[in-house]
Amino acid sequence: MDKRIERFNVGRDTKLDQHLVQFDCIASIAHAKMLQKIGVLSGAEFKRLQKQLAAIIELDKKDRFELQREDEDVHTKIENFLTEKLGDSGKKIHTCRSRNDQVLVDLRLYSKRQLLLIIRDLAQLCSNLLKLAERNEFVAMPGYTHTRPAMPSSVGLWIASFVESLLDDLQLLWCAFDLNDQNPLGSAAGYGVPLPIDRALTTKLLGFGKVQNNVLYVQTSRGKIESVILGALLQVSVDLGRLASDLILFSSPEFNFVSLPEQFCTGSSIMPQKKNPDVLELMRGKTAAMLAYFIQTIDTIKSMYSGYHRDLQLTKEPLMNGLHLARECIDIFSLVIEKLQVNKSAAIKGCSRELFAADKALELAQRGLPFRDAYKVIAESKFDFVVDAVKNIKGKRHLGATGNLGLHNLRQRIAEQKRKVQKEKNAFEKKMGAVLRL
Repeated sequence: MDKRIERFNVGRDTKLDQHLVQFDCIASIAHAKMLQKIGVLSGAEFKRLQKQLAAIIELDKKDRFELQREDEDVHTKIENFLTEKLGDSGKKIHTCRSRNDQVLVDLRLYSKRQLLLIIRDLAQLCSNLLKLAERNEFVAMPGYTHTRPAMPSSVGLWIASFVESLLDDLQLLWCAFDLNDQNPLGSAAGYGVPLPIDRALTTKLLGFGKVQNNVLYVQTSRGKIESVILGALLQVSVDLGRLASDLILFSSPEFNFVSLPEQFCTGSSIMPQKKNPDVLELMRGKTAAMLAYFIQTIDTIKSMYSGYHRDLQLTKEPLMNGLHLARECIDIFSLVIEKLQVNKSAAIKGCSRELFAADKALELAQRGLPFRDAYKVIAESKFDFVVDAVKNIKGKRHLGATGNLGLHNLRQRIAEQKRKVQKEKNAFEKKMGAVLRL
């Protein structure tokens, strides 16, 4: 083959596949165990294969199993290693599978681990945000609509709104996790095999929630499930980008409601007085990168015919990039929130009298004056009234308002998320370890 064609076909696959070595080996052990059960491999052959696949994992941990372009992909590299070490036994391991279902099972296991780490870290970010909201629950600040001062708000209301939104994002991530948690092994190239393989066995060994049933759908789900994962990550990214925008605005000298730690700011190359919120600006900008990964994936599979096509290879990189970007952004945001300072006096001072106009009109309406008349009375008063901002926000006691944020409920929800993800993570790691000890 012309070297230019080889480079074009392989692309960045060997670099990406380096992250899949462990999962390809673990899935191969499960597959080999199933082949032993149906008589393709002897017990001795299985044990030799298991030993060598475990050895590859150890080599990979020490950066001594590096994929090269001539290896084409992780599957070929591992199979060639096994054949060199074990001869015909190494060649037998590919019986009843295709590289199509191999790469799918690798990506499902890789995504499963990454999603669990993302969910764990996002739950912790929610916890950090909730602590910030609790510390500043009744610190009054202006609320805005159309980027103009509107009504009294509070730091607690503002920050807790992001906690609730991110908790909704966690639900989306669990939906993506559940869709991803299906075993594709045994679908081969998408049309099954003529031998009596046991797909339930490999599902149990690898700890998948269920078998992905229809062998053709297994292949056509590639890219679909990746886009679902990226879609959920995009919602997280949008929320973090919006919070970053708020922090950029509210930490500016004109507002000064919050102070960013100096280690998260950079100076200007020409203006000595400047402290720029570069970390937050980059955080906001990375939302566009996540959107691009999602669009790249969904656009690749749209209008694609049934069955496997080589351009499905191009959904691997945006998936892996998106998972990595999400973990990075959540980690950085957690650092920012831990160090963020609320300037209480500045926030309260920002609550000028006109912010209370709607509340005053509603007070008149409560006394019997039609609201539209009350609205007019307050408008004509030129806002000549005295208000206590903190008393105002504490007085709004209906569900979800500044005086009744339900922060204890959020704490319970976060605790439930932490318990659930830890249970799933422990079960996953236990299954991965158990395969090596079969």
